[in-house]
Amino acid sequence: MSSAAYEHIRQGLQEAIAHARGDARGVRVYRPRAIDVKSVRAKAGMTQTQFAPRFGFSAATLRHWERGERNPRAVVESLA
Repeated sequence: MSSAAYEHIRQGLQEAIAHARGDARGVRVYRPRAIDVKSVRAKAGMTQTQFAPRFGFSAATLRHWERGERNPRAVVESLA
């Protein structure tokens, strides 16, 4: 491993440790925006029973997402 790669990894680990300890100064944290699953489905022009199996999850899971009871996984986030 090159010294540059080692330093990059070391810096990332130090930032992660600082963030875990509550010292987030100088650390950039990525927080993805919320996904409005219902609007994504509406833009696709699909019903819940069409949309859910098309993307590999159940209609019940989709209903939970649309009601805000659960958060969608990466499959829905990639559609937005």
